[in-house]
Amino acid sequence: MANDGRDPTGLDKLDLKILRSLSEDGRVTWSDLADRIGLTLTPTLKRVRRLEETGFIQGYTAKLDEARLKGTMVVFVSVTLERQVREALEEFEENIAALPEVMSGFLMSGGADYLLRVVVRDLEHYRMLLDSITRIHGVAHIQSSFALKAIVNRSAPMM
Repeated sequence: MANDGRDPTGLDKLDLKILRSLSEDGRVTWSDLADRIGLTLTPTLKRVRRLEETGFIQGYTAKLDEARLKGTMVVFVSVTLERQVREALEEFEENIAALPEVMSGFLMSGGADYLLRVVVRDLEHYRMLLDSITRIHGVAHIQSSFALKAIVNRSAPMM
């Protein structure tokens, strides 16, 4: 993959076009992808395979409608544990990963130990989820912030 001197990843403009196209429509046919980026089929496929092999493309997934599946209420939950020892962190992470409402979670620096993005149907659903989180051994403090509006929600970085 040639580096045109402007992209720190080493990807050229055609590679970036491929990634952009696939992030917008992972089901695009190979021939349509080749047309979109301005190459013939064989070089397009070679580039896609190289992007897969080098880890820039990690897989192909369907984008599901989380609002229809889980709910429209997005809540960011900050969780502080009683102790930040490996066993407590691992136990918390294992329990959180089992909750289907948790869409993403991050171990954080700063005030709280974890930041979770959860999706629920309504306040009653959130109350039930909160009850599940507070039952996890070692949870000391929870703070919730309700999202009023999504302004950016990307499934891949902009290129």
